[in-house]
Amino acid sequence: MNVIIIDDEPLARSIVKEYLANYADIKIIAECNDGFEGLKAIQQHEPELIFLDIQMPKINGFEMLELIENPPEVIFTTAFDEYAIKAFESNAVDYLLKPFSKERFDKAMQKYLSQQKVSAEKTEAVLESAAQSPIQQNRVVVKDGSKIKIIPVSQIQYLEAADDYVKIFIQEGSFLKKKTMSYFEDSLRAFHFVRVHRSYIVNTQLITRIDAYEKDSHLLLLSTGAKLPVSKAGYAKLKDVLGI
Repeated sequence: MNVIIIDDEPLARSIVKEYLANYADIKIIAECNDGFEGLKAIQQHEPELIFLDIQMPKINGFEMLELIENPPEVIFTTAFDEYAIKAFESNAVDYLLKPFSKERFDKAMQKYLSQQKVSAEKTEAVLESAAQSPIQQNRVVVKDGSKIKIIPVSQIQYLEAADDYVKIFIQEGSFLKKKTMSYFEDSLRAFHFVRVHRSYIVNTQLITRIDAYEKDSHLLLLSTGAKLPVSKAGYAKLKDVLGI
């Protein structure tokens, strides 16, 4: 079984390596210092399992996982973080709280080995829960070709549904993120974003005009020049948020 260790702390990586030495069927194929390196190594080696730290520079472990089309099985390693722990406990994905003992490590490994290939949905559920963390909410991490781009929420103009993806529009262009509109509707609600249509979520601070358009619908004009349709339900939400 091929394994990758992703952690910005050399000591933490060495402890995982030491504990894995007792598992004859495990082969460590890469060690990574951050999420950028981790993403590249996962795409290159396609491991069955990764040990993933959460608090890392550049992008954190959750953000890295979001960029992977089919993420491998994960055992998270983390120092205490209330949002991370809540995400794990509510979705039953195992994690190792630093500093962890050999006994706790072995328990996580046995749990993984007995439940292989069943935790992909749980990992997705962890990411959904972790999105409620303020650190996760104030930015969106996307892939731009072979590069990774970090988009502050304040720069987002609007979002548009695009099949299994959501298209995020900012001043310099648009980027795809494999998430649902409902996910962004919930996570961006605190940042003046409103879902005005089944296919659109808008930054209300950019609205310059709302015009009546056909029966029971309206048209939004943004300061950027974009025009977006507003459904009947969306108009009701807008009136409530804007106080009109």
